[in-house]
Amino acid sequence: MALNKDQKKKQLESLKEKIVNQKSIVFVDFSKVASDKMFTLRKKLKEEGCNLKIGKKTLIRVAFGQAGISFWNVMKKSIPGQLALVFGIEDEIAPARISNQFSKDNENFKILGGIFESRFIDREKVLVLANIPPRNELLGRLVGSLASPMASFVRVLDKIATK
Repeated sequence: MALNKDQKKKQLESLKEKIVNQKSIVFVDFSKVASDKMFTLRKKLKEEGCNLKIGKKTLIRVAFGQAGISFWNVMKKSIPGQLALVFGIEDEIAPARISNQFSKDNENFKILGGIFESRFIDREKVLVLANIPPRNELLGRLVGSLASPMASFVRVLDKIATK
């Protein structure tokens, strides 16, 4: 369906706003993915503070240019089909993790690359990011690592006191 000029301007402004406010972006090809599954993905992304935006490649290119991100020449080589952008607004890793989980269940959903820390990253690096545990789990591991020596020391002192 063709968009009129006003619709294109609205989409362009929306894209530009999301690009400027993002912490990370994952580029995905969603060709032949059922719409009900896409709605499920959108819901899960929203719960994690992320956003999915589907747009025409030309509008996405213009939005990146207006936002001051000049990676399009590198990105367009890895974007063969339909393009969707998964924005990480609150968490940098969540878009990669959720997209990776969704792509395991839906073979037509393909991760193409992304932007992380203002640099374009290829598919393999996005998959590496996807395997990083959530922030809360990492904090729990850190607390466990810090508490372990103290707990061991308390057990040693308790053994000494019982002897």
